[in-house]
Amino acid sequence: MGSIARLAWRNVWRHARRTQLLLAVVAYASIAIVFFWGFFDGVVDMMITSQARYLESPVLVTRAAYVLDPDPDFTLGGLAFLPALREHPGVSTATLRLELQALLRSPYHATGVKLRGIDPELEPAVSALPSEVREGRMLSQPGELVLGVRLAERLDVRVGERLVADVQSAAGARASGLRVVGLIDAGMRSVDETVVLIHLADARALSGIPTATGVALDVPAGREQAVAASLNASGVLPGDVRAFDIYAQLSGLLAGIENKRVTMMPILALFSLFAAVTVMSTVVVSVIERTREFGVVAALGLSQAQIARMVMLEAAFVTGLGFVIGSAAGFALNGFLTATNLMGPMMKAVYSGMLEGFALSDELAIMMQLSYLAWTGSTILLAAVLAIAVPGRHIRTLNPAEAMRAG
Repeated sequence: MGSIARLAWRNVWRHARRTQLLLAVVAYASIAIVFFWGFFDGVVDMMITSQARYLESPVLVTRAAYVLDPDPDFTLGGLAFLPALREHPGVSTATLRLELQALLRSPYHATGVKLRGIDPELEPAVSALPSEVREGRMLSQPGELVLGVRLAERLDVRVGERLVADVQSAAGARASGLRVVGLIDAGMRSVDETVVLIHLADARALSGIPTATGVALDVPAGREQAVAASLNASGVLPGDVRAFDIYAQLSGLLAGIENKRVTMMPILALFSLFAAVTVMSTVVVSVIERTREFGVVAALGLSQAQIARMVMLEAAFVTGLGFVIGSAAGFALNGFLTATNLMGPMMKAVYSGMLEGFALSDELAIMMQLSYLAWTGSTILLAAVLAIAVPGRHIRTLNPAEAMRAG
């Protein structure tokens, strides 16, 4: 077997053109699969990260009971842990939020909304909403309000006009007149139709809650899960107060994205089958072209079984080498596209109008995970099996005398 392997290895480089063709096919398939999953996961990560800064925050510290039931009784009872939270490694900003249900009334219409009381100075660090104020300005003091442009259209209200917020709190019915100072136009229905930002002091006055419902944290992109886990294990958070990363906050969105990922499997399987058949076809053509050579080799003493093993080893060597080269090139391509952000602005420009319900950033990091090698390896393994089995069967039925007269 050792001599057959050495002969197969020499044949790989003796037939340079065939080897280069087969290497190119296998490497292309490997690059395509690594890029495909890296791009898909990168887009998913971009959507989740962007969505979190529009709908929630990178990490949210709140009571576990409040997540299950947003009742005023489950708000934060005290804020003694806030200084330690701000000093925790990985946390660059920690700002209070107080959310409450209210009836928002204009002179013409009324609608139920969720008010979000914020600190105007710190909120831009954890949320993208302040940067989406297209008309007017961001609120800066109590008595002011910013809301989504579609919600403003529904209420028939404009910048400079006043709205009344009615709240049924634990302290009884309360109301407050607030002046609209800005309109948010994020291009997202879930934001433009629902978001209402007021000053934290106004939210406390309306709700009768002296603390907050949660603390929004700004952490480096990609570190959300690690920081949340570190906070939960540090002992900094009291009682049932927990840190929730963006994946925990957007579990419903993640379920939908995971379903999308499952729907991509048949497409990938079809591509893998196509790549495998292409590799097999290349090897079959090579075997047919070398029929006379195999006849001479058989006449010199090699059996059909040995020739078949030689061709199988040649296919295995080339597909294995193509897998290594293609995988390395695929990860290098993903790294280059991430470092240069070539696809980020293009993705936002092309898909922002198509995916109206999702936030899209112009920063796209193509993912690089070792799990991609499993997908690539399974495709190349299928290609190798077909490339070995079909030509091998042909060679085992080879007649040396007829083979030498071929061509």
